[in-house]
Order: sequence, then structure tokens, then C-alpha cells
Amino acid sequence: MATILIVEDEADIRDILKTYLSIEKYDILEAESMAQMRQQLSKNPVDLMLLDIMLPDGEAFDELPYIRSKNKDLGIIVLSARRTDKDRIFGIEAGADDYVPKPFNPREVVARVRALLKRIKKDDDIMAFGNLQIFPNNYCVKYKDQLIEMTAKEFEILYLLARQPKKIFTRDEIIEKLWFDDEYITDRVVDVHISAVRSKVGKHWIKTVRNVGYKFNKDADLIMEEK
Repeated sequence: MATILIVEDEADIRDILKTYLSIEKYDILEAESMAQMRQQLSKNPVDLMLLDIMLPDGEAFDELPYIRSKNKDLGIIVLSARRTDKDRIFGIEAGADDYVPKPFNPREVVARVRALLKRIKKDDDIMAFGNLQIFPNNYCVKYKDQLIEMTAKEFEILYLLARQPKKIFTRDEIIEKLWFDDEYITDRVVDVHISAVRSKVGKHWIKTVRNVGYKFNKDADLIMEEK
């Protein structure tokens, strides 16, 4: 699993980001100053950094080119109260991969983290459950070595459930994580996508837990072999 360094001097913001990212099973490191950031980067392998610009001991914009030169594979997402186009352009040109203005929706930050990790090939390795293989970096699914054609949202639902096979996801949780509380997305939309996934990989891979939601069945292949 990827390691993420949160560089932010406001404890409340660090805690919110840590909570949301920990749910996704990322390993979290923290720093509240540029000095602590340098220390974390020198001691630990870091895949992605969430970087506040205004820190107690300096402005991270000044350090971005140096950080990038020493950490070419590091994903960098700037989180800043500076919201002008000029600031965003400057941040990207200085070495950041993405720029998110404050205040932000933490679920959007998580989505951007996922997207950036996929681009830099630092996300999960292949997930295998019997004959079912899930390739997070490529949004690709194979069953018995045959490629299964899926839409992006169908893949994201299967991947979400498969990452936590012991957890039962309610429809609201699926909407929150994949559609970010879009007011136009209903339970019925989730059900239709689940049905589509089942039709493509087999209905036994996703269990319906009555009156609760859905759960991934990592032992579906074993059940099929026993029948």
C-alpha cells in the first residue's frame, strides 16, 4: 500500500485528511513544518505528499523545485488557501502534480490521491481471488485470463468492495466514495451498476446483505467449484 506524507500545520486539517486516507488503507506520515517534511522525506520512502504551502518556517513554493529534483517519482498535491489561477499555475510549474484550493472536500482529495497514484504506478499490485484478477493501475479485470470489459464506475465499485472483503458497504457509502454525495445519484443507480458487474464477472462475487448493502465474496471461486 502507498505511503502518504501530509504536510500541514493545522492539526484539524491533518486529522481530517488522515481519517479519510486511513479508511482507504494508505500508510500515513505527518509533518507540520518544512523542517519536519525534510526529515520525513529523508528517513522514509514516500509515494505521495499532500503539501500545504504556508508553513510556520517558510513557504513551500520555494522548496518545490528542490523537492522535485531529489524525488522524481514522488507524487505532490498542493493544498493551499491561495486560490488564484496564478498561484495554481506557479505551483504546477514549480513541480506539483496537482493543486487543490482550500477549503476542500476531503473525498475529492482522496479521489485525486487515487488518480495520481495510478498515474505514477504506485498503487496496489494485482489483486487475485482465485481466477479473478483486478489490476488497479489499469482499471482492468480478468477472469480465467479473459479480459472483462467494464466501465470506469463498474470497475471502481468492484475494486472498492474487493479492497475490504470483510466489510458490508451500504448504498450510501458507495455513493459517498464513488460519486461524492452527488444529489442526482440514487440507490437505484448503485443497484444497476452492481447488477452490471455481476453480469460480467459472475453473480457470486458480490453478495447482497438484506436491508444493509453489498459485500465482496473473495471465496466465490471455491463455492463454484464445490457445486
